Amino acid sequence: MIIFIWGPDTFRSNQKLKEIADNYKTKHKSGLNLRFFDWSASVLDDLKNILSSVSMFDEKKLIVVKNACLAAKGDQEKLIKALEDKKVLQDESVIVVFFERGKPEKSEFFSWLYKKVKMAECFDNLTGTKLADWVKKEIQNSGGSISAEAIEKLINFVGPDLWQMHNEVNKLISFKVDKIITEKDIDLLVKSKYDPNIFATIDALAAKNKNLAYKLMHEHLEQGENEIYILTMFIYQFRNLLQIKNLIDSGVPSDGLAKKTGLHPFVIKKSWSQMRNFSQDVLRKIYERLLNLDIAIKRGKIEPQTALDLIVAEIAG
Repeated sequence: MIIFIWGPDTFRSNQKLKEIADNYKTKHKSGLNLRFFDWSASVLDDLKNILSSVSMFDEKKLIVVKNACLAAKGDQEKLIKALEDKKVLQDESVIVVFFERGKPEKSEFFSWLYKKVKMAECFDNLTGTKLADWVKKEIQNSGGSISAEAIEKLINFVGPDLWQMHNEVNKLISFKVDKIITEKDIDLLVKSKYDPNIFATIDALAAKNKNLAYKLMHEHLEQGENEIYILTMFIYQFRNLLQIKNLIDSGVPSDGLAKKTGLHPFVIKKSWSQMRNFSQDVLRKIYERLLNLDIAIKRGKIEPQTALDLIVAEIAG
């Protein structure tokens, strides 16, 4: 059996992945047949070995593979062949979960999963009423309450990024114990994601003005913003650029972009000028590079400052 989870809303998709793993652990206590992989060249052989081995304690196997759609084309073809040879789609004794951030449309493996897998779920960014309902429910589940006006302002500050939204909700709940969260609380405690200085830095990158990009980036650091925050903002905005570029190339009119993406009109406006300096292929490569640097930082393989210096040099060099 194969389960396919993908989409730009990685907060809800990770919640879904955790739900699957937790349910599995409840039924299969040993945990010996549960494996997690981030894609690398060696994962293919590991996966083949696990699929060929006998399950311990007569338990189902659960294998989670992340970012397989970013594999080299040849590896994707080998992966498809291995899954078909082992008849994994029909095998009820094994569950393979493929997890992707975003939607890698040009990936051969993504196309295969999209066509073949019945248990598939895409997590698009929440917008409009759905996003407002999510925020309200998140606050209520934490024992808090919030005015409708405060919800609207919070969404305008944060946008559809549920990772940041989750953190901001927790901060607001802690600050307003047993009291209604108001617009003033949002102004006091929440930093707007639409920081014009961050956009200025990305403008410099788009214009390939390396000296200005370095200067602006170090001004952020001097103002107390840490490297992880800046990298997160780079990831956020290049994901926006790639998403908008894909929509425009597929024929979506400019006045339909805000509704389609759920992004604030200010972000659409800034992105419109920035993306003209990049092809879709270049944007995809930059975005994937940013994600890989983010993973490398979290694994302790590279210092955050070094990662920032590298990405600025690579984009604007």
